[in-house]
Amino acid sequence: MLCDKICIILALVLINNSLASEPPLAVFTDEELIQHITTDPVIALFTKDDCENCKNWEEELIGLRDELVDSLSAWVVKVPNSYLRKLYTPNEEPALVFFRNSVPLLYSGPLDDREIFETFFDNREPIVRELTDETFEHLTQVSTGATTGDWFVMFYSDNCVECQRLGARWEAVGAKIKRRINTARVNKHTSGAATARRFSVYDVPELIL
Repeated sequence: MLCDKICIILALVLINNSLASEPPLAVFTDEELIQHITTDPVIALFTKDDCENCKNWEEELIGLRDELVDSLSAWVVKVPNSYLRKLYTPNEEPALVFFRNSVPLLYSGPLDDREIFETFFDNREPIVRELTDETFEHLTQVSTGATTGDWFVMFYSDNCVECQRLGARWEAVGAKIKRRINTARVNKHTSGAATARRFSVYDVPELIL
């Protein structure tokens, strides 16, 4: 009996030591993040100093890191006290963003390792389609009434700060509704100017379903 108790205690000690030996997340500066997202998938946890909730999210990601790296070939990093965070979410830290081909997806779910993994694995490619004047009619077939499904479209412009801030959340919306509704975006001032006029879009961002 005593031997069994000793074995259990030793097992618990080994587990605790194993957890304690997990290395922390790599730390990126804003400049390093910008450099890496252009070439690699990056899962970035935006944090700030003296933030207990940030520590909770970091611990969850540390436990999930190997699976994310193996399945997505992604960097899993934290970016403390970042000026870039405001480009992806209006909320305070912590904020978790998955960059794919530089396209950000803001994670809006609970602090749950399975939910995080499934969200990122299921959306490892960008969700939102970029439509132009040339492709809008063909893909949506809005004037013919053909059954290509419903489309939820955001009109934006390159010089619109709020549009940029909405981008990561728009990907999150697309991820949640992709089995029911297609999501897209159209540049009002360049490749989608004629489409914007057609739908009487004057200000951006504007959402049309």
